Amino acid sequence: MKKILSLLFVLTCIAGGVFAQDRIIRTDGTRIEAEVLEISPETVRYKRYSNPDGPTYVLPVSEVRRIVYPNGETDLFGETSAGRSSAGFTGAPVESAAAPSANLAGTAQSDEPAQTEPHTSEMRVLRTYAVGDWYECGRVRGVVCSLTEDKLHGLILSVDEIYLPWSTLRRSGLRAAGADDTSDGEVNMRAVERHIEENGLTWADFPAFEWCRARGEGWYLPAIDELLQICANYNGGLRIANDRETRRRFNAALRENGGERMDRLVFYYSSTERDARSALCTHTSPEPPYVRAIPKSDRFLVRAVHKF
Repeated sequence: MKKILSLLFVLTCIAGGVFAQDRIIRTDGTRIEAEVLEISPETVRYKRYSNPDGPTYVLPVSEVRRIVYPNGETDLFGETSAGRSSAGFTGAPVESAAAPSANLAGTAQSDEPAQTEPHTSEMRVLRTYAVGDWYECGRVRGVVCSLTEDKLHGLILSVDEIYLPWSTLRRSGLRAAGADDTSDGEVNMRAVERHIEENGLTWADFPAFEWCRARGEGWYLPAIDELLQICANYNGGLRIANDRETRRRFNAALRENGGERMDRLVFYYSSTERDARSALCTHTSPEPPYVRAIPKSDRFLVRAVHKF
């Protein structure tokens, strides 16, 4: 009797192990034993069940037929043909259903081929970044200067810099442009664009913005909080850290890719204005004060940033 109970216990553990992982069934019938991390309208992010501490993989949702979870739920993504759904698939699961019943051997009944190795032609491994890393994707290239918590996204800084005024408008034309956002320079770029359109001005009236914009789509003059964070990261995460190794690595990435090292003695313009006549700026030095308001017509350093 004890042997029978022990055998049942072992079989239960084995069966539990079989269904403890998520199963991704691709449109070609390939099955991936995985731990699904995230489903977006475009991709499914997961780790291989056999290597939970390994890299994160990304699979286009257009190649996913369904995902079966350990609790019996199933996300159906619809049948696909040539990468498109016959049911007008938009990238999100279209319904949830019960998982197929298990047979006496403890394995799920399925009409899918018994393939288990995932195809890798359409998969990519997500890379994590550190401040000072070089980033290049197509024509978007620069040094990583700020990161999200997962270290997968953030900001890159242009390799070059230039002395320019925030605005060339004189007293008769001075007016606040509405670029008062402190956390997102893209918001300020749009505010300046509206100001230009509404007042018959040109981008040449805002040289710092024009220079950033000329670098291509997505480049912008950082807001003051973004710039403060960049300068803190440049010093090792905090101004008072004064980490020479981090600065050296950051400047090395700039120089090795044809750029100029960050200047610790000169202020950098942000896209955040204080009022009609002045804009906020900061510097990379660990010594305060960190924020100053200076006349928009003065020439100070400008660097562009781009989100990735």
